[in-house]
Amino acid sequence: MISVAEKAQTISQYQVTGPTDTGSPEVQVALATKRILELTEHMKVNKFDYHSRRGLLNLVSRRNKLLKYLNKNYLERYRALIKKLNLRDKY
Repeated sequence: MISVAEKAQTISQYQVTGPTDTGSPEVQVALATKRILELTEHMKVNKFDYHSRRGLLNLVSRRNKLLKYLNKNYLERYRALIKKLNLRDKY
């Protein structure tokens, strides 16, 4: 689980509109990416944890939907975000 300090740091790093911006797609994708990385490490150790696997797949799906939205509506912001997070350009 992401600590409160890490979450606050991630939010402040990826904010678009201002200090109260916690719901922009960039922030949501960044937080989802952090959780995905933690869950993949958990899954390497616990191969038969099917409940966490389902949560991981749902999280990946949600992140893909947000990235698709960004790509469709804000192409420059999408490109900057995937470069910053070191993600593949899927769309």
